[in-house]
Amino acid sequence: MRIVIAGAGIGGLTAALSLHAAGFADVTVHEAVRELRPLGVGINLLPHAVRELTELGLADRLAAIGVATAELAYFNRYGAPIWSEPRGLGAGYAWPQYSVHRGRLQMLLLETVLDRLGPDAVRTGSRITGPGTEDLLIGADGINSAVRAHLYPGEGPPPWNGLVLWRGTTYGEPFLTGRSMIMAGDGTRKFVAYPIETGGRTLINWIAERPLDGRAPERGDWNRPADPVEVAGHFAGWRFDWLDVPGLIAGAASAYEYPMVDRDPLPRWTEGNRTLLGDAAHAMYPIGSNGASQAVIDARVLAWALARGDLAAYERLRRPATTALQRSNREMGPEVVLKLAHERAPGGFDDIEQVIPYAERAEIAASYKRTAGFDPVALSERPSWSVTT
Repeated sequence: MRIVIAGAGIGGLTAALSLHAAGFADVTVHEAVRELRPLGVGINLLPHAVRELTELGLADRLAAIGVATAELAYFNRYGAPIWSEPRGLGAGYAWPQYSVHRGRLQMLLLETVLDRLGPDAVRTGSRITGPGTEDLLIGADGINSAVRAHLYPGEGPPPWNGLVLWRGTTYGEPFLTGRSMIMAGDGTRKFVAYPIETGGRTLINWIAERPLDGRAPERGDWNRPADPVEVAGHFAGWRFDWLDVPGLIAGAASAYEYPMVDRDPLPRWTEGNRTLLGDAAHAMYPIGSNGASQAVIDARVLAWALARGDLAAYERLRRPATTALQRSNREMGPEVVLKLAHERAPGGFDDIEQVIPYAERAEIAASYKRTAGFDPVALSERPSWSVTT
């Protein structure tokens, strides 16, 4: 079978590795840009994605480039704690959770593809827009997928919800556990931070979010520059005992602006010899740290299904799951606790238990894990997607 993958992002490269591991020899990845460079900022790989990459033999290399997340914690706008939970191995998973620079992860995957599949396996400066002579075309070409547009020519641009995100990285002092991922918000604005490099200096990835009046920036371009000092002004006064939010933002060498967009769930991903994967299939709001992780899982399930000669199984297993996750993210997923705390106690609180009882907070967190496929017990008990060849 001759398989062509459109897009050399995290999903497309993981698909190439997964297909190769499943015994497919004729796999090529076509990337529109002429030179792949380690662009972007931080992302998270949750334990269900780390399991898949571990089974592809990448555990040690992931550990070398990522920070193993120890804790996820939510705070209100004043820095008062709403909810915290251990993550990764500390939460009972068999696999870690990693915070990592997106570009470094992409380069790791690229190097592994070239090593395992050969130097001609990735062809840059090669844009795929529709089916050719291949037996299967996999559209892993992102939120503005040309393959998706070929399947759904009248869809138009990604819908925008009126929020804008700014992303950047800043060298700063460790906070909380030193490997914590934090989210703070007041129901309108939100700030996220976590380390993606530790050691002599800590490189902190941050995301700042608020409504934007007027027209949305260009959708689908993660590299639109923004002024960190101007962004910091939107969060003036957000200084906690353990983190200076405006100082962290203003200390970035550069920042990038992006409107919060996603894609509507599709009635089908596959038509003839074409199918979709990752953001091309189910771009979702960056809620719950699931975008890259879901693309990795797509890749593994697709390879497993093709090895069984049952392409339909891929969509049957993945499309309902990601549709539910897209919808959950539109409702803020586990981050809804920020909104609830603000609505119930807009001026702050002394005791979160009086605002959002523990049972309610715990169920919000557990429900999202079930929806996203990383409930710790279910993940450990699920059979592997690896194919024995």
